[in-house]
Amino acid sequence: MKLFEALGIARGEVVSFVGGGGKTSALVGLGYEVIELGWRALASTTTYIDEEQLGLMPAALRFTGDFMAVNSALNDHKFVFLHGGVWEGRVLPPALEWSALLDNVDSDLLLLEADKADGRSFKAPLADEPRIPEVTTLVVPMVALNVLERPFDEVSVYNPAAISERYGFVLGQRIHAPWIGQVLRDEELGMKHVPLGARVVALLNQTSERGYSRQRARLIARTALKGSRINGVAIGAVRASQPVYEVQRSLGAVVLAAGLSSRMGEHKMLLPWADGKTIIESIVEQLIRSRLDHIVVVTGHRSDDIRRVLRPLDVPIVYNRQYRSGEMLSSLKVGLQALPASVSSAMVVLGDQPRLEAGVLHKLMKTYAESTRTIAAPSYNRRRGHPILINRVHWPEILDLPLEGSLRDFLNAYQSEILYVDVNTDSVLRDVDTPFEYNQERLRAGLETLNLSLRQRDAE
Repeated sequence: MKLFEALGIARGEVVSFVGGGGKTSALVGLGYEVIELGWRALASTTTYIDEEQLGLMPAALRFTGDFMAVNSALNDHKFVFLHGGVWEGRVLPPALEWSALLDNVDSDLLLLEADKADGRSFKAPLADEPRIPEVTTLVVPMVALNVLERPFDEVSVYNPAAISERYGFVLGQRIHAPWIGQVLRDEELGMKHVPLGARVVALLNQTSERGYSRQRARLIARTALKGSRINGVAIGAVRASQPVYEVQRSLGAVVLAAGLSSRMGEHKMLLPWADGKTIIESIVEQLIRSRLDHIVVVTGHRSDDIRRVLRPLDVPIVYNRQYRSGEMLSSLKVGLQALPASVSSAMVVLGDQPRLEAGVLHKLMKTYAESTRTIAAPSYNRRRGHPILINRVHWPEILDLPLEGSLRDFLNAYQSEILYVDVNTDSVLRDVDTPFEYNQERLRAGLETLNLSLRQRDAE
C-alpha cells in the first residue's frame, strides 16, 4: 500500500517525521504520492537537512516572508520545499510561525522533517529534540531495521547513552528487536514532545517483504503498541513502489455476553464446552492466545456468574444496564466505550460462538493489517460471519445508532468497504441459540452431546 493509505492521511494534516532511518525519503515519497491525487503539498524542516537532499524535491523556495510567493510556487510545482537558506551544507528551517503558514498558504498537506539523526537508523533524542510544532496532527517516528544485530554504539545509534541510561542496555552489544519497540513507545524517547492531540503512526523502514526481517518487524510493532500513544506501526521500505506491506494496529475485542438466552432454557455462555471450561471461557482464552491487545466482555444476564468463571483470565468486564431491551447493539456500544483510546479497531465477538478458531482469527487480523479497508469479516461460501473487525473511524456512527437499529444495518450500509476474508470453516456462521444448535456444535467440535433438560432437573 501507499504511504498516504498506511498513515491515514487526510487533507489539512500537518505531518512531522521524527527518529532516524529514512525521514527525508519518507517525506519526499509521501509528497509525490499526494500530488498524484491532485493535492498541493508543502514541505519544510524544523531543524535542518543536508544540502544535497534539496535535489530530491521537485521545487525548493527560500522563505523571505512573502506568502504570495509560496502560493505561486505551489501553483507551478504542486510540491514545494520551503526553507530558510543554506549554510555550510545545511538547509535551515524558515523563520516563521507554522500556524501563520497554515493560515496564509493554500496547501493540502504540510510535511515536516522535525528531527535529525545524522544518518543513523535508530535514535534517542537529545535535550532539545525533536522539534515538533504544536500544530502537528500526525507524528511518524521512524527506525530503519538494518540496525538490527549491529553493535549498540554511536556508529549505529544516535545518542545511545540516553537509551543505555534508561534501560541498562550495554554499549557494544548487538541490537535486539524488542529494544526498538521499547524506545519507540517510551514517553521520554520515541514519544518525546509529541503533542497531546496528535495521532502517532510509527514507520519501520528497510524491512524485507518476506522472511525473518518481517517477523521481527511484527515483534517490534507488538512491543511498541503496548504504549498508549501509538495508534499503528507501518512496516515496509519507503523507496519501494508500494512502500508499506502492512500496518499493525492496537486491536481490541468486544465479547457480547449479555443475552437472556431465552430459547436455550439456561444461560448459554455458561454451558460446558471442552476441557472443563464453559463456552465463554473457551472464547476468551482463544482471544487471549491470539494476542489481542485489549479484551472487554460485556455482561447482562447472570453477570455475577460470568465474572466468577472469567476471574482467572483477568479480563475487563463491563455491565450493560440495557441488556433486556437493547439487545446486541446496546452491548456493542457499551463495549466500544470501554476500550482504551489507543485501540484502533475492535473485533466484535459473539459470546455464543464456541467453535471460534485461532486460525480464523490469525487470518482475519493478518489480512486486515495488509489492507486499507476499515471493516473486515470472515466469509464462508460467500456468507458473512463473525467475528468482525471495525476501525475506530466507524465507531461514532455505531454509537449514534438508535436502539431499535442493529449492527447488520450498519454493515449493509458499508458493503463496499468490507474486506471479506475467505475461510474454510463454517464455525464463523454458527452460534448457539437453542439446545439443538448447542448439541450440533458439540458434535462438529468432536464432543459428546448433552441433555440440557437433565441438567436443569439436576440443578433443581
